[in-house]
Amino acid sequence: MLDTDMDALHQFVVGFLEISALLLIFTLGVGILILIYMYLADVTQTKQAIRRNYPVIGRFRYIFEHIGEFFRQYFFALDREELPFNRAQRSWVYRAAKNVDSTVAFGSTRPLNMPGDIIFLNCLFPTLDEDAIAPRAVTLGEGYARRPYTTASLFNISGMSFGALSVPAVRALSNGAAKAGIWMNTGEGALSPYHLEGGCDLVFQIGTAKYGVRDAEGKLSDEHLRKIAAHEQVKMFEIKMSQGAKPGKGGILPGAKVTPLIAEIRGIAVGRDSISPNCHPEIHCLDDLLDMIVHIREVTGKPVGFKAVIGGSGWLDELFALIHRRGLEDAPDFITIDSADGGTGAAPQSLIDFMGLPVKRSLPLVVDKLNLYNLRRRIKIICSGKLVNPADVAWALCMGADFVTSARGFMFALGCIQALQCNKNTCPTGITTHDPDLQRGLDPGDKAERVYRFATNLAYEVGVIAHSCGVKEPRQLNRHHAHIINEQGIPEPMEDVFPSHQPKPEYLIATDTRAAGESLA
Repeated sequence: MLDTDMDALHQFVVGFLEISALLLIFTLGVGILILIYMYLADVTQTKQAIRRNYPVIGRFRYIFEHIGEFFRQYFFALDREELPFNRAQRSWVYRAAKNVDSTVAFGSTRPLNMPGDIIFLNCLFPTLDEDAIAPRAVTLGEGYARRPYTTASLFNISGMSFGALSVPAVRALSNGAAKAGIWMNTGEGALSPYHLEGGCDLVFQIGTAKYGVRDAEGKLSDEHLRKIAAHEQVKMFEIKMSQGAKPGKGGILPGAKVTPLIAEIRGIAVGRDSISPNCHPEIHCLDDLLDMIVHIREVTGKPVGFKAVIGGSGWLDELFALIHRRGLEDAPDFITIDSADGGTGAAPQSLIDFMGLPVKRSLPLVVDKLNLYNLRRRIKIICSGKLVNPADVAWALCMGADFVTSARGFMFALGCIQALQCNKNTCPTGITTHDPDLQRGLDPGDKAERVYRFATNLAYEVGVIAHSCGVKEPRQLNRHHAHIINEQGIPEPMEDVFPSHQPKPEYLIATDTRAAGESLA
């Protein structure tokens, strides 16, 4: 019996080894055939010199080039040297979104002598917790829109269109924004049911293609405007003139991301690139811009402003002087200033890298111009562009912004790992892809909570900075509360670098040309 068992085991082992040997030979044979094919393909092709000169092994260059960016991010880059956002910036957002301890130990790893960086000035007598107050509410369109918008939120969600973002990402942002009491900008991709789902306040963005508010010919439709305005959640309308990452270029949604649902909402063809015009066909001059602002406000009854990247700034003087000639009722209710280092789902690198002014220059420029023309109280300022940490928001408030918005900050809150795959429909975290398998990893319920925590924890820490500066709430911060590090690495007063401006004498009395007592109803 034992001999029989041993013979059976021996036969099994021999058979297993024979099959394994055959599989190994087959695998080696297939491998050799593949190598021969790759060799012949490399030496005969003419498009890549490396592969032609070094067949087969030359292919490793492209593999290493692809995986190199991931190795640099996780193994080689220091905490404060990555771009567009370094690990220190991202880590703070991740911790705030997860509501875990955001304190650090031993000392700062941030050098305090880098030109352009900000140092806040602590007060000898900081504000006590019992003396602190909530941020002051700000009203947009008061006295000019039939339904002005009042909010105390400091930090809101910037424009990211449905299409650039996935369904679960939009749902998470909408629900998280509602819980945090902040607004969400729809981006130029129209209004989807997922924006409305959470019940948050919404800013409807009108891009150059007029998605969601255009007629069959692609022109602005009053009927569609009224339908959008009929939603109680839609609080304001924003005309998008240009975007930080691609001023002078319209929105780009690759065809791979144009699903049937997105095509239906936008009114475009499925699977085809959705490329918006690089400017509004109806707007050729400043008068046209003000005409459109007035028209949309009259049709919708809600505050209307515009978003722009500041480049050449001469038009600001012309615009503000024109507002005085036409009357304050023709002014925009707000201006959103986007930074040259703003984000995008897809844009030409020549525009991302070289076009427009960064917000550190454009924000004080616009604020000072508004002060010169005595329009600062009439026109509110929203600023955007790489402002994702409390110090960034506090800086903007010091410089004169009324609100700060962020897109990529909230993407980090959703779980973005800065894989730089936004334009390829292969986002590994499910945020900017419409691949159901990748979207499955993004749980809208969990991520909505993270959006809420990020917004509230950031607002709290902006308050911490404000109280350390000796003011009772963040909107009391001004240029006296910060220094800017100069080229020699020495801090100097922000007020000296960007001195405050008083109104020109001819604009000291800004008047409304409407008849006194005219009803807005």
